[in-house]
Amino acid sequence: MQLETRQVQLFMQMHQQLNSIIIEHVGDTEWITMLSTKMSGLDEYLQKRESDPKFKLLMDSSFSFYEALGVLVKEGYLSIRLVALMWAGSTRMFYENIVEPIIEEGIVYWSYPRLWSETVYVCRELIKYVEEHPELKT
Repeated sequence: MQLETRQVQLFMQMHQQLNSIIIEHVGDTEWITMLSTKMSGLDEYLQKRESDPKFKLLMDSSFSFYEALGVLVKEGYLSIRLVALMWAGSTRMFYENIVEPIIEEGIVYWSYPRLWSETVYVCRELIKYVEEHPELKT
């Protein structure tokens, strides 16, 4: 029971963190628009990040959020099911439209082999979980 209570507390903290980013800085519509726009590669990402302060804020906050979420899921503090129930659509959009098109170039560009490794982990785990649970398909 204590583990479940702690998972719920962590989940609610993560939910509050993401929700505050969206509400305080970009709004629901702009957030979904940003997440649903597929990057062509790292050059486009860097250019947009430099020219659009809201995009920069959202990306920095999103990567921070997903890195922390990835650690919590990887270490068993938070169930991937909770992630799937609450953030399946936005996580998948973030991964497929932003992370996936830029990750390999980013690793080389910044010479950082573990760049966003926990983000990639949690996103891939979510996609795998949703494929195993078609009722959650996004």
